[in-house]
Amino acid sequence: MRYIISGRNIDVTEGLKAAIHEKIGKLEKYFNQDTEVIVTLSVEKDRQKIEVTIPVKGNIIRSEQVSSDMYVSIDLVEEIIERQLKKYKNKIIDKKQNRESFSSAFIDQEYADDDSVKIVRTKKFAVKPMDPEEACVQMELLGHDFFVFTNAETDEVNVVYKRKGNTYGLIEPEF
Repeated sequence: MRYIISGRNIDVTEGLKAAIHEKIGKLEKYFNQDTEVIVTLSVEKDRQKIEVTIPVKGNIIRSEQVSSDMYVSIDLVEEIIERQLKKYKNKIIDKKQNRESFSSAFIDQEYADDDSVKIVRTKKFAVKPMDPEEACVQMELLGHDFFVFTNAETDEVNVVYKRKGNTYGLIEPEF
């Protein structure tokens, strides 16, 4: 695997690089050799955060972990990604397109598929045209973390969502 390691508010030392290669390197058995792994380390006050993104054809495998120690965060992120790979193996490997992104050992290995995705509730509602600010207010009134609406300016379906730090995001799909 090829690593792209960067740091925000932190110097990426040789020790951190070695820990990343050692821990995230355990995931090499799941991917082919030219898979790219994007690792971003950041520090905010006492929060040591690592974000790992592994783009594979058709999917993005990603995890973000925070702790008071960067080495603990590195351990946690590796465990989470490995669990994700095993849990969703059958869903992320499309027999026609995605096979070349993964190692044959991973593809041939069987993992329990007990945690399949189950939709337990379906909700229908009228999508009212409004501006994004009004959609944020409506989302807050409902107590939700996201809200789907028709953007009155573009007449397209958009999504507003709550971000960390009481900020909001807007998703405008491109077709």
